[in-house]
Amino acid sequence: MGSGSGRCSVPRRASGAILSRLLLDTTFLVDADRAGDTLDEAIIDDDDVAIAAITVPELRVGVLLSTGKSRSARQAFFDDVLENIPVLDYDHVVAEAHAELLVHVRRQGTPRGAHDLIIAATAKAVDRTILSADSTAFDGLPGAHLRTHR
Repeated sequence: MGSGSGRCSVPRRASGAILSRLLLDTTFLVDADRAGDTLDEAIIDDDDVAIAAITVPELRVGVLLSTGKSRSARQAFFDDVLENIPVLDYDHVVAEAHAELLVHVRRQGTPRGAHDLIIAATAKAVDRTILSADSTAFDGLPGAHLRTHR
Protein backbone atom coordinates (compact mmCIF):
# COMPACT_ATOMS: atom_id res chain seq x y z
CA MET A 1 0.00 0.00 0.00
CA GLY A 2 0.98 3.60 -0.42
CA SER A 3 2.97 5.52 2.11
CA GLY A 4 1.08 8.76 1.63
CA SER A 5 3.50 10.02 -1.01
CA GLY A 6 1.27 9.03 -3.91
CA ARG A 7 3.43 6.00 -4.67
CA CYS A 8 2.65 2.39 -3.93
CA SER A 9 5.18 0.25 -2.21
CA VAL A 10 6.32 -2.63 -4.38
CA PRO A 11 6.36 -6.09 -2.83
CA ARG A 12 9.84 -7.62 -2.83
CA ARG A 13 11.06 -11.18 -3.00
CA ALA A 14 13.17 -12.56 -0.20
CA SER A 15 16.30 -11.90 -2.29
CA GLY A 16 15.38 -8.22 -2.54
CA ALA A 17 14.25 -8.41 -6.19
CA ILE A 18 11.03 -6.64 -7.06
CA LEU A 19 7.99 -8.92 -7.17
CA SER A 20 6.44 -8.95 -10.66
CA ARG A 21 2.80 -7.87 -10.84
CA LEU A 22 1.64 -9.64 -13.98
CA LEU A 23 -1.57 -9.76 -15.95
CA LEU A 24 -1.59 -13.04 -17.83
CA ASP A 25 -2.78 -12.67 -21.41
CA THR A 26 -4.86 -15.39 -23.00
CA THR A 27 -2.03 -16.28 -25.42
CA PHE A 28 0.26 -17.04 -22.49
CA LEU A 29 -2.32 -19.33 -20.90
CA VAL A 30 -3.21 -21.04 -24.18
CA ASP A 31 0.48 -21.72 -24.86
CA ALA A 32 0.89 -23.17 -21.35
CA ASP A 33 -2.18 -25.36 -21.84
CA ARG A 34 -1.04 -26.60 -25.26
CA ALA A 35 2.41 -27.39 -23.90
CA GLY A 36 0.79 -29.50 -21.20
CA ASP A 37 2.17 -27.26 -18.47
CA THR A 38 0.44 -26.96 -15.14
CA LEU A 39 -0.02 -23.49 -13.70
CA ASP A 40 2.76 -24.25 -11.22
CA GLU A 41 5.14 -24.91 -14.13
CA ALA A 42 4.05 -21.82 -16.08
CA ILE A 43 4.14 -19.25 -13.29
CA ILE A 44 6.94 -18.34 -10.89
CA ASP A 45 5.66 -18.75 -7.33
CA ASP A 46 6.85 -15.32 -6.24
CA ASP A 47 5.01 -13.43 -8.99
CA ASP A 48 1.71 -11.71 -8.25
CA VAL A 49 -0.51 -12.81 -11.15
CA ALA A 50 -4.07 -12.09 -12.22
CA ILE A 51 -6.19 -12.25 -15.38
CA ALA A 52 -8.59 -9.76 -16.91
CA ALA A 53 -12.28 -10.67 -16.86
CA ILE A 54 -12.29 -10.90 -20.69
CA THR A 55 -9.75 -13.73 -20.48
CA VAL A 56 -12.35 -16.00 -18.87
CA PRO A 57 -14.63 -16.24 -21.95
CA GLU A 58 -11.62 -16.39 -24.27
CA LEU A 59 -10.36 -19.49 -22.45
CA ARG A 60 -13.86 -20.96 -22.11
CA VAL A 61 -14.38 -20.80 -25.90
CA GLY A 62 -11.33 -23.05 -26.28
CA VAL A 63 -12.93 -25.58 -23.95
CA LEU A 64 -16.29 -25.46 -25.71
CA LEU A 65 -14.78 -25.85 -29.19
CA SER A 66 -12.63 -28.85 -28.25
CA THR A 67 -13.74 -32.47 -28.17
CA GLY A 68 -12.76 -35.76 -26.60
CA LYS A 69 -9.70 -35.99 -24.37
CA SER A 70 -8.51 -32.53 -25.31
CA ARG A 71 -11.79 -31.08 -24.01
CA SER A 72 -11.32 -32.80 -20.64
CA ALA A 73 -7.74 -31.55 -20.41
CA ARG A 74 -8.71 -28.00 -21.40
CA GLN A 75 -11.58 -28.01 -18.92
CA ALA A 76 -9.21 -29.10 -16.15
CA PHE A 77 -6.74 -26.33 -17.08
CA PHE A 78 -9.58 -23.78 -17.24
CA ASP A 79 -10.83 -24.87 -13.81
CA ASP A 80 -7.29 -24.64 -12.41
CA VAL A 81 -6.92 -21.09 -13.75
CA LEU A 82 -10.19 -19.96 -12.17
CA GLU A 83 -9.43 -21.63 -8.85
CA ASN A 84 -5.93 -20.22 -8.54
CA ILE A 85 -5.69 -16.89 -10.36
CA PRO A 86 -7.66 -13.80 -9.36
CA VAL A 87 -9.95 -12.37 -12.04
CA LEU A 88 -9.88 -8.57 -12.26
CA ASP A 89 -13.27 -7.01 -12.97
CA TYR A 90 -14.06 -4.61 -15.77
CA ASP A 91 -14.98 -1.72 -13.51
CA HIS A 92 -15.22 2.05 -14.02
CA VAL A 93 -11.44 2.50 -13.64
CA VAL A 94 -10.76 -0.10 -16.32
CA ALA A 95 -13.53 1.42 -18.47
CA GLU A 96 -11.81 4.82 -18.30
CA ALA A 97 -8.46 3.30 -19.30
CA HIS A 98 -10.26 1.40 -22.09
CA ALA A 99 -11.77 4.64 -23.42
CA GLU A 100 -8.34 6.29 -23.41
CA LEU A 101 -6.85 3.39 -25.37
CA LEU A 102 -9.74 3.40 -27.85
CA VAL A 103 -9.15 7.10 -28.51
CA HIS A 104 -5.42 6.46 -28.92
CA VAL A 105 -5.80 3.69 -31.50
CA ARG A 106 -8.44 5.64 -33.43
CA ARG A 107 -6.25 8.72 -33.59
CA GLN A 108 -3.25 6.63 -34.61
CA GLY A 109 -5.26 4.68 -37.18
CA THR A 110 -3.98 1.42 -35.72
CA PRO A 111 -6.94 -0.85 -35.06
CA ARG A 112 -6.55 -3.45 -32.33
CA GLY A 113 -8.52 -6.44 -31.21
CA ALA A 114 -11.31 -5.48 -28.83
CA HIS A 115 -10.27 -8.09 -26.26
CA ASP A 116 -6.61 -7.06 -26.42
CA LEU A 117 -7.61 -3.47 -25.67
CA ILE A 118 -9.60 -4.61 -22.65
CA ILE A 119 -6.62 -6.62 -21.38
CA ALA A 120 -4.33 -3.60 -21.93
CA ALA A 121 -6.84 -1.33 -20.19
CA THR A 122 -7.03 -3.68 -17.22
CA ALA A 123 -3.23 -3.80 -16.95
CA LYS A 124 -2.99 -0.02 -17.24
CA ALA A 125 -5.71 0.59 -14.64
CA VAL A 126 -4.13 -1.65 -12.01
CA ASP A 127 -0.47 -1.09 -12.90
CA ARG A 128 0.40 -4.60 -14.02
CA THR A 129 2.70 -5.86 -16.75
CA ILE A 130 1.06 -7.97 -19.43
CA LEU A 131 2.64 -11.40 -19.91
CA SER A 132 1.84 -12.49 -23.45
CA ALA A 133 3.02 -14.67 -26.31
CA ASP A 134 1.92 -11.96 -28.77
CA SER A 135 4.52 -9.22 -28.86
CA THR A 136 2.55 -7.08 -31.35
CA ALA A 137 -0.92 -6.98 -29.76
CA PHE A 138 0.04 -4.35 -27.19
CA ASP A 139 2.75 -2.46 -29.11
CA GLY A 140 2.59 1.29 -28.75
CA LEU A 141 -0.32 1.37 -26.32
CA PRO A 142 0.34 4.06 -23.71
CA GLY A 143 0.53 2.67 -20.21
CA ALA A 144 0.58 -0.96 -21.40
CA HIS A 145 3.81 -2.61 -20.34
CA LEU A 146 4.59 -5.96 -21.93
CA ARG A 147 6.75 -8.94 -21.12
CA THR A 148 6.82 -11.77 -23.65
CA HIS A 149 7.35 -15.29 -22.44
CA ARG A 150 9.09 -16.63 -25.53
